[in-house]
Amino acid sequence: MRLYVDLGKNSYPIYIENHLLDKAGDYIAEVFNGKKIMIISDDHVAPLYEAKLKASLSERYECFSLTLPHGESTKSFQSLPAIYTALLQAKISRSDLVIALGGGVIGDLAGFAAASFLRGVKFIQIPTSLLAQVDSSVGGKVAVDLPQGKNLVGAFYQPSLVLIDPLVLNTLPERFIHDGMGEVIKYGCIKDAGLFEMLASHSSFDDLKKNLTEIIARCVDIKRIVVEHDQFDTGERMLLNFGHTLAHTIEQYYHYERESHGEAVAIGMYQLTRIAEKEGLTEAGCADRILDVLNRYGLPHECGLPLQELTEAISLDKKNLGGHLNLVLLHTVGDSYICPASTDFFTKYNEDV
Repeated sequence: MRLYVDLGKNSYPIYIENHLLDKAGDYIAEVFNGKKIMIISDDHVAPLYEAKLKASLSERYECFSLTLPHGESTKSFQSLPAIYTALLQAKISRSDLVIALGGGVIGDLAGFAAASFLRGVKFIQIPTSLLAQVDSSVGGKVAVDLPQGKNLVGAFYQPSLVLIDPLVLNTLPERFIHDGMGEVIKYGCIKDAGLFEMLASHSSFDDLKKNLTEIIARCVDIKRIVVEHDQFDTGERMLLNFGHTLAHTIEQYYHYERESHGEAVAIGMYQLTRIAEKEGLTEAGCADRILDVLNRYGLPHECGLPLQELTEAISLDKKNLGGHLNLVLLHTVGDSYICPASTDFFTKYNEDV
């Protein structure tokens, strides 16, 4: 399957296909005619897929690689010098290419390095986690974390190509399947009631797996349309942040060591919808529908923290503009909207989430 993100000079294709990694070189040759490629991966993914990727590239290109530790803590400024050094040692120029082979952390980090090295080197996303396949590999948001919060330093830098091979998910640990399902459920909540009902009609990820390529494509297509309408996240693209205001603060509170991103998004979607129902801003019953789907896919709905504990982190979140939050809420499942608010939305409730 081929999708196309139409952003003028920043346009690019997305391919979704089983066994795509085996012939990645053919697709890459369509968008890159330089000589050198730097593959950036992590110590979980590289042993599984780097050799296969290099085998498909080696006849056309001179390939180099850099393997980084896995985990959110790698997505920091401390990782950038090692990447820049590897690029310099390989004599990567602006006519060469960086490939991000990994999950969301590697995609964000390698993308930010590519955006900033020599003021911009072409890069390609080959996402290997469900979360990265359905969400973070598409749209051109690249970033690193600061101790004070997630993704606080970054850029909009579109890839030249995204290659999605659903079969690589067969080696993904179960927790990170759940992690990715947090973002899949998000897409159903904000834009696609039919997708949400499909998820609600299955009992588990194993039960859903036969529909996985279709589900990935539906999520990517929703994101493609939203990004085409709002490349720089000033309007409709904010809808993709459903659940994320709470999610980022939960992740940051635990120093990215407890809930994964998708797990935190799951908590954020449910808790935000629960509060919005109390405020009369969301149709009654939506939170219970979300809770049912979260339970089906092994996702949490609470973290046990008082809302007040999260308020300071919420105030630092990059979505908090001039003291005002743009919260993404649901009219009902499949129909989302942006609701201007302040941190009072959370602090008026003296309860745990």
